[in-house]
Amino acid sequence: MGTGWELTSILKDKIFQYAAHNQTPLSLRQMVQFGPSPSPGSIFLASKFIVEELPIRLAKKVKDLELAPQGLNESPSTIKVKNWYAQSFQELTELPKPAIDENLARLLFKNGIHSRHEEDSEILHHATNYEDNPAVNNVFSDDGMVLRQTHQYGYGHAHGHSHSHSQHGLSANVPPKENSPTFGMSYFNPCPMNIVWPREVYAYNKLVCDALTKIKLRHDATVATMAQGVQEWKERNRSASIINSQIQTFLDRFYMSRIGIRMLIGQHIALNMSQSSPTKQRINTFLNGSQGSAGGSPVNSTTAGGGKLNYVGVICTDCNVAEIAEDAIQTASYICEEYYGLFEAPEIQLVAPHHAINFMYVPGHLIHMLFETLKNSLRATIEFHTPLLKKKMMEEDPKLKYDDIDINDLKFPPIKVIISEGSQDITIKISDEGGGIARREVPLIWTYLYTTVHETPKLEPEFNQTSFKAPMAGFGYGLPISRLYAQYFGGDLKLISMEGYGTDVYLHLNRLSSSSEPLP
Repeated sequence: MGTGWELTSILKDKIFQYAAHNQTPLSLRQMVQFGPSPSPGSIFLASKFIVEELPIRLAKKVKDLELAPQGLNESPSTIKVKNWYAQSFQELTELPKPAIDENLARLLFKNGIHSRHEEDSEILHHATNYEDNPAVNNVFSDDGMVLRQTHQYGYGHAHGHSHSHSQHGLSANVPPKENSPTFGMSYFNPCPMNIVWPREVYAYNKLVCDALTKIKLRHDATVATMAQGVQEWKERNRSASIINSQIQTFLDRFYMSRIGIRMLIGQHIALNMSQSSPTKQRINTFLNGSQGSAGGSPVNSTTAGGGKLNYVGVICTDCNVAEIAEDAIQTASYICEEYYGLFEAPEIQLVAPHHAINFMYVPGHLIHMLFETLKNSLRATIEFHTPLLKKKMMEEDPKLKYDDIDINDLKFPPIKVIISEGSQDITIKISDEGGGIARREVPLIWTYLYTTVHETPKLEPEFNQTSFKAPMAGFGYGLPISRLYAQYFGGDLKLISMEGYGTDVYLHLNRLSSSSEPLP
């Protein structure tokens, strides 16, 4: 993908200009304000926001990759990833701006929401002033709790910078907030539901959705391709320490910001697919009666837009932790059985309260974290106990030979998945008896330069994620990226190991859902 495309000096200059602007952090609660069947008008305004916000985030990625430390920016795979982000930036910034006439403006901004764009300014000169605009001042109200951004980097980031109201707070190379493409814009704006929107609203929504779908597909292989770039760097720097703090910090920032970009893109595509329309509402009423599908079960109930009632985009507002854990267990067990040639993977016991534990979260993120952790536990259990169990069988029957013992005849100890509910966190503990990790090696598991696999996968030049088969073990990125997924919505991933016995992994999930993105 991207064959024949070139990053020109003019485009690079434009990218670096965008990279100087601040990103706009969002919280999970803000992302679900659209509801399960969002108004096309709200999607339209969100599309305008996305088309301005994403280029800023993509530009920062290009700049970071251009300036990657220790020569990592010279790796062919790193350059490939950089060009993907630059091409996506170009496509978004070249999308035609929507025309908003007076009639459409009256529908979109009837609540006095302000838009900073010049084409809208004359129509909206009477809108709310900047001091009261949450989009301008980064003041967000989450269930009555007001969070105010105190410095340019968002919430809770100790970067050593002064507060924004200080005369020294902003760096000289950071342009004024008023010059930002997203100044005066907010991600969600309430709009009427039961009206027929002008054709150009649906056309623009589709235009942006199609562009984002293309971009999402282009970047599907980013994690593995960047991992290949790190491998290329390691081969050129064999004498370098396995824990290189500069590379580690860079990759933490890189993958965390990637999660944010993927979240915005995935959420917006899903919202487009579930947007409401009078035609869909009439069909839904005809098929389900005047009460719609309210009589159905919460899991299967659908909206007039075709989405599930407990989903807003990719976010599930009533996420059942035990059900997702079951899905992750089944997937990890299948991969394990296929990799080791087992009839049945080691038993994974799920221990959960009798009552269902539900909270608002992104199921895709949770499945990813659990799958990666369970995969590690299964692999450790099998590889630690196989020689021990075979040796024990040979002691009991001296006629047996080591290589003649079938792995399917071995009885492995179970892995336990324990779910607990607290007032602030939902915690999932994955406990195995896979031999544990030496204390000196525990810090290494969080690095991107460490794997216990003797030979990491090699990617073909035209590798793409759609043809990629999930390995049982590979680049060693599973745990560090899973920890970033947990931290993205205010949680964490911790590990305690007992060498010679096993490992406990604690996945903490923030059930309050009010923390903003930890944007680098």
